[in-house]
Amino acid sequence: MIRSLRGIEPQIAPTAWVSEFAYVVGNVTIGEHSSVWPGVTIRGDGELITIGNHVNIQEGSVVHGDGLVIEDYVSIGHSVVVHGDRIGTGSLLGNNCTFLTESTIGRECLIAANSVVLSGVDVPDHSFVTGVPGSIKRQVTPEQIAQMRTTAEHLAERAVWFKESGL
Repeated sequence: MIRSLRGIEPQIAPTAWVSEFAYVVGNVTIGEHSSVWPGVTIRGDGELITIGNHVNIQEGSVVHGDGLVIEDYVSIGHSVVVHGDRIGTGSLLGNNCTFLTESTIGRECLIAANSVVLSGVDVPDHSFVTGVPGSIKRQVTPEQIAQMRTTAEHLAERAVWFKESGL
């Protein structure tokens, strides 16, 4: 469901796909070839939420934040809470992780499933973060970076099936 709020309508690129069972409201832009899967809530009731190109936000996730920017080729796993300020290009947030306010995630970062990026934390580029609270364990490998990019591309292709089927 796509809804306006206080006269502001979400702006969704023609090649993007938003499930009919997702809820996108207000001050939100969604870029080319991005996908918003069933059960996702994106609540733009403050400053603009910008979702880049080839971003996938998977089932059950919640996205909310003032001025939040999700850059290109980002994968947000199942049941993730996104409430921070910026997620850098090529990053992946694993299932059930939480990303809190006034925080940033750099480019090509891997946030492990069930991890929590606390408020006020800036995760540098190429970091592998795990735990509660999340801590940097090491740099991501070139293989992990390639796999994260493949995940984003694969879900963009898969979303085309749903879009073409009218779902």
